[in-house]
Amino acid sequence: MALARVARSGLRRSGGAIGSCISERVSDHKSFLPSLEKFDAQSNLMYLSTIKRVNHMNFWIREIRTTPHYQFRSAEWLVESESEYDEPRYPGLEATKPGEKPRVVVLGTGWAACRFLKGLNTKIYDAVCISPRNHMVFTPLLASTCVGTLEFRSVAEPVTQIQSALATSPNSYFYLASCIGVDTEKHEVYCETISNGGLPNEPYQFKVAYDKLIIAAGAEPLTFGINGVKENAYFLREVSHAQEIRKKLLLNLMLSENPGISEEEKKRLLHCVIIGGGPTGVEFSGELSDFIMRDVQERFSHVKDYIKVTLIEANEILSSFDVGLRQYATNHLTKSGVHLMRGVVREVHPKKIVLSDGTDVPYGLLVWSTGVGPSQFVKSLNLPKSPGGRIGVDECLRVPSVEDVFALGDCAGFLEQTGKPVLPALAQVAERQGKYLVELFNRIGKQDGGKAFSAKEISLGEPFVYRHLGSMASVGRYKALVDLRQSKDTKGISLAGFVSWLIWRSAYLTRVVSWRNRFYVAVNWATTLVFGRDNSRIG
Repeated sequence: MALARVARSGLRRSGGAIGSCISERVSDHKSFLPSLEKFDAQSNLMYLSTIKRVNHMNFWIREIRTTPHYQFRSAEWLVESESEYDEPRYPGLEATKPGEKPRVVVLGTGWAACRFLKGLNTKIYDAVCISPRNHMVFTPLLASTCVGTLEFRSVAEPVTQIQSALATSPNSYFYLASCIGVDTEKHEVYCETISNGGLPNEPYQFKVAYDKLIIAAGAEPLTFGINGVKENAYFLREVSHAQEIRKKLLLNLMLSENPGISEEEKKRLLHCVIIGGGPTGVEFSGELSDFIMRDVQERFSHVKDYIKVTLIEANEILSSFDVGLRQYATNHLTKSGVHLMRGVVREVHPKKIVLSDGTDVPYGLLVWSTGVGPSQFVKSLNLPKSPGGRIGVDECLRVPSVEDVFALGDCAGFLEQTGKPVLPALAQVAERQGKYLVELFNRIGKQDGGKAFSAKEISLGEPFVYRHLGSMASVGRYKALVDLRQSKDTKGISLAGFVSWLIWRSAYLTRVVSWRNRFYVAVNWATTLVFGRDNSRIG
């Protein structure tokens, strides 16, 4: 033991050659530590300290601006063992024992994960949820928080209130952490905590053994490899994104009123550019136009004539909606002062974007909303992939090449051999998948199929079938679009205008997860209607 400590101490100082002695052990775990695949007998452990920096939330879609860390910072993540030849040891939850309830591990707190957790029978299962955020975001109303129509807490639901067993059951837990690897043979996931330096070891890593694994890790914004997007643009996927957008918008408004600011600089500061004409981009444009028409005109009268909103889309806005609704949205946004542009972004600079035709577009606030794609975490997993790079699943949302692993939501897609198309990354798709899968789990759990490797002979029942319920989008000034067609090629009811806006608000109010948040949303809407939006810049 003393000799092992001395050897490890020398290794940390010099990256010594004993790396070749343990390379065989490291190679056994390539399936769940993909960043070590190039570790061979001629390498040394100094490689561990040179692995590129990665971002916690890039693994999960969702948070681009967080404190970066190293996936494996040095050999110090190895826990002291009796022999230098032992495998790395992680603290954590070991495999369940006979007589204990089977453990379901859920990666993520998005729509799919939270719908699954909400319906899980905790008399049959113990649940462990692992995510870098402790709440679910009600994304359809997220754009409203950027301009103060809603408070941020109105769209965030703590996961422990969605499934109370995570806080009250002795063997169910929520861990604020990112998953960095999965060993499907050992039925273990490996995690790294979100920390601000308060833990004894940084980064702090642990493992959780599972009987069933649900991967609902979501997706991350698509940037198409365009230079400068991640550094200069704001995304709109998280509450923290909305907070940053709100602070930037109000800061620019207040800075533009300072003496000595040139006319040109005022125009740049107050030019809000949105890239992407999907529902998120259009709804945010509508919220911004409302904010400008009512609140900026009254409270920032010195600069009210300088503020401008531009929506840039490569094709048509709201391409999944009915043609008539698209035309209505185009006309309405134009009347509301939103400038619509056709173009493709070539590169992004701190104060301007450059389009493919060479046009320079100066901006003060840039919001990027061009859809989502697989996260770095999903890409790193040694699992079959569907078209587009998502985790491949069969008709029952099961990953077919491994035991007891399921995937759903934005990170999963049907494999080509199923003959089904990859479903769009929509909240209603994820929610319906979560509902289907939790019913399947509760059913097989009652047949003693919850333990690892125990469901091989149990029928999973009917496959998952998705039926589109329709699409809705607000375009501002008490107007909205409602498209109830099941697909782009079928006929159905299409509405636009004030009645559609009432339907939009009513539908989303009933879909908010808890009665508490429904009350918050209703009160926020009423307060904004009577008193206007709050323009305090906090933080």
